[in-house]
Amino acid sequence: MVLLDDVLRDLEAESEALDRLVSGLSPDRWSRPTPAPGWSVAHQIAHLHWTDGMATLANADPAGFIARLSETLEDPKAFVDRAAAAGVAPPDEMLSRWRAGRAALVAALTAVPAGEKRPWFGTAMSPLSSATGRIMETWAHGRDIAETFPDDERAREHLRPTARLRHVAHIGFRTIGHGFESHGRSAPAAPFRVELDAPDGSVWAFGPGDAPNRVNGPALDFCLLVTQRRHPADLALQATGDDAAAWLSLAQAFAGPPGAGREPRAAAR
Repeated sequence: MVLLDDVLRDLEAESEALDRLVSGLSPDRWSRPTPAPGWSVAHQIAHLHWTDGMATLANADPAGFIARLSETLEDPKAFVDRAAAAGVAPPDEMLSRWRAGRAALVAALTAVPAGEKRPWFGTAMSPLSSATGRIMETWAHGRDIAETFPDDERAREHLRPTARLRHVAHIGFRTIGHGFESHGRSAPAAPFRVELDAPDGSVWAFGPGDAPNRVNGPALDFCLLVTQRRHPADLALQATGDDAAAWLSLAQAFAGPPGAGREPRAAAR
């Protein structure tokens, strides 16, 4: 059984790892463009701070969150981009408020009564699911930042997969239906089985063993797929079954409308 305290410890570890990376960057590197089009390192941290704040609001003041939610409905992507741009500030200021926001989120999540859920973008979430989602976001945006500095040893260290990837893989599996639905398609009726080669050499498995739809491959590749950090053509994932094959191009672990994804790296060479 996965406990909230365990997930929160992994969220803290993932956040601290990224904190160590960005706090060691010179101010000019905060303005460096990342692999996310139009977003600098500063935009990435501003976005994490904003989404942490929205998660805190959702868990501490659901009515207040729902009131804010209406602001995003007309054009969600533009709203997210504007929120990231609005949060850009000098690095020391951004780090200070990001750290304070992380602490506030933990307090809000642990204060939710057992068994209750809170609203989120498109669905209601338990504190456990919310914390798992924050790990997924922190890992994905941290990946963008680390890939911005391929010659930096700290960045290369940050890119090494850890056991915390299991949280990202778990939410990636749980949102298979969402990937179809976000593209206006019905979620498949037949179940999926996902078997992933973990960083420690073990296998992470999700779904019934006799499922007709199957996805196999490295856990890192699966996580890069569901966070849309790589195009499916650049990943060593194998799909069995028509629905599984279709899902590779629809995968999306985050809430909201379809993401733009990334262009194939092979095509760029």
